Order: sequence, then structure tokens, then C-alpha cells
Amino acid sequence: MKVAIQGIKGSFHHIVADNFFGKNIDLLECMSFSEMPELLKDNKADVLIMAIENTIAGAILPNYALIDRYQLNICGEFHLPIQHNLMVLNGQKIEDITEVYSHPMALLQCHKFFKQYPHIKLIEDKDTASVAKRIHDNQLKGVGAIASELAAEIYDLTILASSIQTIKENATRFFILNNEEKKNAVSANKASIKFITSHDTGSLGNVLSVLANYNLNLSKIQSMPVIETPWKYAFFADFTFKSYADYFDAMQEIQDKVEMLKVLGEYTKSKR
Repeated sequence: MKVAIQGIKGSFHHIVADNFFGKNIDLLECMSFSEMPELLKDNKADVLIMAIENTIAGAILPNYALIDRYQLNICGEFHLPIQHNLMVLNGQKIEDITEVYSHPMALLQCHKFFKQYPHIKLIEDKDTASVAKRIHDNQLKGVGAIASELAAEIYDLTILASSIQTIKENATRFFILNNEEKKNAVSANKASIKFITSHDTGSLGNVLSVLANYNLNLSKIQSMPVIETPWKYAFFADFTFKSYADYFDAMQEIQDKVEMLKVLGEYTKSKR
């Protein structure tokens, strides 16, 4: 199994890969989300793991756009509790640290912690674990990273402060993606769709009413602009269901109420 992740070994995407597929996988490291779909297209990867939303930072809208643009199929999801840790070269103290690098999302989630250390400058980087690796490889003094415990273990760094995220119950939802066209996963109990409504009054409400009438539980809805048509919006929605037949019938009815409907994936709901 060739699994592409954003980041390197020790990243949160790596942790998800291990938990979802086991450790006997071929890990493909990517420094940006945008390069990942090409690996599927070129058959260099079997699946992608892509963060889609965080309980603190919210939805990652560019990733919704990538899923849509490359016609990716959502075949699974995983919720990972996120524990951010400040780590440094062995022997360093927090008084020695003048700069801390990490992914923008990690910095955002830990901003409150660093208010008590005004001498530390926060700097955005491409990946949490790659900063940890750079500190180790170059024996960087005065520099810290925000990353996982796994990263500290892999790159032999000292954790100065654990669980430094502002909200302790912090979690990220990840999509498992492939390029298979076949959906119709009768064993599924959750689905993600994209639809575009007209500007008529109540058009969105009509869609939501159909979901409710067929006992589909809406868990998320996200709007995004349709780039080609100013002031027009597409909606991305996730919902769970107990009956695949109810879900199928609901999609048939919604098809007649919207300008466009696309099923992005049918899969099994993950545990939070």
C-alpha cells in the first residue's frame, strides 16, 4: 500500500496513516497538499491522507477545492486528537529559545501559550515534523518546533512543554482519498456530496428538508464560491444514515431540486 501524506515521518498525517492502514505501508512524503493528487493520477500512490478540518482552526477550504478539481473519491475518514508539543535540541531550556517554527495551523492552535514568552518569535513553516528533523540534523540551538510526541521520539528532541494547544480537546478530521470512480458502497453509513442550488428563495432549505425527511443526519455543511460564476456558491455536505436505501432515495430526490449534485464519497463513519 502506497500512502501519500502531507509532511514527513513524525507528522500527524503519518500518525493517521499508521492508525488507519497499519505500519506495513510505503509512506510517500509531500510538503504540500497540492502535489498529492498528481501522485494518484500518475499511479505513484494508492491513497492520499488529507486533513480537512480542525476543531479550533475550522475547515481547510483549499483541500475541498483539490478534492473537487481532481475528482478525488472519499473512501474513509479518521478523527485524530491533536496534542501539540514544544520540542528543542537536548540540553536547551525555554529561556534559550528565540524562534519557534511550525505549520501555520499548529501556530494558530498554540498562539495563547506563547503569549507568556514574548521573547519567542513564531515563524510559519511547511510541516511540523520537518522542523523537528531540521533541528536534529543541523543541531540548531535557540530554535524550537511544535510537533507530535512521535516527532520528538524519531528525531531525538526534548519536549519542553506538552499539550500546549489553546483548547485541550483539539482534534483534526482527515479524509482518506483515492481516484476510484466506483462508489455505491452499500456498507457505508456516511456520505459527502457537493451541490449547487439556484438563487430562488428556500432552495437550500428544500435540500436540507429532503435530508431530514429521509432520516439523514447532517454533520457538516460548508459553502465555497463557484470561481467561474461570481456570487454563486457550491455547498459541500456530510451526513450519516442508517439505511442505504433511504440515502439512495434522498439523492434521487435532491437531484431534481438542484442545479448540480455530485457524490464525493460513501464511507464508514470514524469514531471521534
